[in-house]
Amino acid sequence: MLLGPSLAVSAVLFALGVAGVLLRRNAIVIFMCVELMLNAVNLTFVALAQQLGVAGQSRRRSRSRRRARDHAGDLSAPAHGQPAEHQPAQGLMPTPPLSLLWVVPALPLLGFVVNGTLSLTRPTAQRAVSIVGVGTLALAFAAAALAVAELARLHPTGPLVFRYWEWIPAGDLQVAFALQLDQLAAVMILVVTGVGALIHVFSVGYMHEDPGYARYFAYLNLFVFFMLILVLGASFPVMFVGWEGVGLCSYLLIGFWFNEQVNADAGKKAFIVNRIGDFGFLVAMFLIFTRFGTLDFETVFAKAPAALIPGGALVTAITLFLFLGCTGKSAQIPLYIWLPDAMQGPTPVSALIHAATMVTAGVYLVARCGALFALSPLGSAVVAGIGALTALFAATIALKQWDIKRVLAYSTVSQLGYMFVGVGTGAYAAGMFHLVTHAFYKALLFLGSGSVIHAVHHAYHATHTHEDAQDMRNMGGLARYMPWTAALMWIATLAIAGIPPFAGFFSKDEILGAAFAEAAVHPAWYAFWAMGIAAALLTAFYMTRLMLYTFHGPNRTGEREREHLHEAPPVMTGPLVVLGVLSVIGGALNIPELFGGNALLEHWLEPVTSLARRLQPAVELAHRTEWALVVGAVLVAALGIVGAFRLLKPEALVPARLAPPETGLGRLLWKKWYVDELYDALIVRPLMWLSREVLWNIVDQRIVDGLLVNGTAKAARAAGWLGSRLQTGEVGAYVVLFVLGVWAVIVAAVR
Repeated sequence: MLLGPSLAVSAVLFALGVAGVLLRRNAIVIFMCVELMLNAVNLTFVALAQQLGVAGQSRRRSRSRRRARDHAGDLSAPAHGQPAEHQPAQGLMPTPPLSLLWVVPALPLLGFVVNGTLSLTRPTAQRAVSIVGVGTLALAFAAAALAVAELARLHPTGPLVFRYWEWIPAGDLQVAFALQLDQLAAVMILVVTGVGALIHVFSVGYMHEDPGYARYFAYLNLFVFFMLILVLGASFPVMFVGWEGVGLCSYLLIGFWFNEQVNADAGKKAFIVNRIGDFGFLVAMFLIFTRFGTLDFETVFAKAPAALIPGGALVTAITLFLFLGCTGKSAQIPLYIWLPDAMQGPTPVSALIHAATMVTAGVYLVARCGALFALSPLGSAVVAGIGALTALFAATIALKQWDIKRVLAYSTVSQLGYMFVGVGTGAYAAGMFHLVTHAFYKALLFLGSGSVIHAVHHAYHATHTHEDAQDMRNMGGLARYMPWTAALMWIATLAIAGIPPFAGFFSKDEILGAAFAEAAVHPAWYAFWAMGIAAALLTAFYMTRLMLYTFHGPNRTGEREREHLHEAPPVMTGPLVVLGVLSVIGGALNIPELFGGNALLEHWLEPVTSLARRLQPAVELAHRTEWALVVGAVLVAALGIVGAFRLLKPEALVPARLAPPETGLGRLLWKKWYVDELYDALIVRPLMWLSREVLWNIVDQRIVDGLLVNGTAKAARAAGWLGSRLQTGEVGAYVVLFVLGVWAVIVAAVR
């Protein structure tokens, strides 16, 4: 157990306990906080004791080490992929940026503790909250960048694992709290902390008037902390802590304005739907432990080719249950229904969930477990097929949504489908590449929509008008009032549509090309590729629709309201500019050889993806075919954009309050294919009826309460009444009963 991280955790626990005791909300809170303080002290004692014990052992071994030092050159180096603490000092001994990897998640956790305390003691201290909330994320990004730079210098062929303490020592189950850094985790921590820091900066301007400002930043910091634990965890259980943590934070942030029932319901919906997916993750962990006897990533993936039969029932079950977890976190069919409702939270929360944290967890899990999915052709096909179907299905719904954030929400569901097509096809680098570029332009789109909503809401508030500030029918012509936001959102729109040379073009093209190549071996991938192309056409169309209805044509906000429309303040526009630049140049991370590039990201990820690539070799395409696919994809995107300009008439649109009701196919798409209503009719209401009429009325009230609890009481009362009848107080009656009893005993003995 390392002393530094242990003392840091102890300090955090102790600070939480002290804050809770000082608040004195109720006895339960005080007792729980005292327990936290005792646990902090206990952890400190354990860490100090172990540190002293290790020091003593080191002194006892020092003499033997000196004797062995002269012969160190004769020792063979450990095999690739061993944990960092077993790597030789000559090459991979961690230097401070790596040995302090725990600082990366610890900084957002510290921000949560400080801002959480401020939210309870000084909720109006906005300057302190801003400094802590944004500062911890900026420092975390700097620490992550230093660690990744050192990783690049060492260029290890296996993950660097840092074990801090034994977490679950239970018989054969030995789980250490350990973090690992490899090329895949490095990409994720840079995206999470980098994009997350920009969203935190934007939040300073967006949320500055909200009374829950400190609570908001506390939750936001906690969200980033759990996401970092998820991507840095060295085992399935440690990853699962982060997995559950981001689910908790999504509930807290989606329902942030819980005073309104619709917001509270949206938070509960996200939490419950994700629990369904988490069940799959748990079952997969049970199966993995049953087969491997461990849950450490290194050991499981190294043993997988020999321990699992390719295409066998066990590896298929493991991958399908893992993917069930992914459909929850990453909002794929059938568990995508929570993500559009997540728009009830503050817009920066939507940006954080959609671009940098929670919804990318499922894609990361499949990429991390590539060795398992490569052994399961059925599992990989399900991942790619569900991804392609989700991409197309969500794109159709986005065509007819009027809430600007809901359009972007369904576009996220669709783009996540592309990522799953990539990792399900075995193109793990392409899937991760799209995850990175999507983080850039989707964060830009959400934060840009936040600037729009902020401006329209301010205008309505100034004129005391109660219109929907998120409905595109109440916008129009905003480019004249918000030129920076309009220009930057057009960059993101071209990127998500797949227009060169923007970032989304390179990443989406790689996925579609990999799917088409895989179809030469597995023809089902032709259908997946066709669905991807159709989704690309619809994406270009509905994103152009969003831009036309929001920024072009006549303004529909209102005559008095136009005087109050203006560009967002620099603290909000600044992050948009940075994301706009990244959306333009982000494709340079992995320019393929077809365009004269070096595929940097693909080569960077090779130490992680090499095993899966050996088990599932990629299918190469001829350059002529690749060029045909690229040109075709660009033409499809251009067709969607031109079609939107030709078919849509922003000048014919009327404000939402005057708009006629949707009919026909438009209503079907506006109602999201009635999937929520279908789930309600087939699952929710039958389950509620079963719970109310059977489990409550019959099992609980009649059997448990009526028969067992009340029935036992009635039986005891009846026995007591019968006994009381025998207590007459007459000595003669007692003598008669005594004689009868003795006679009965004698008769029984004689027989």
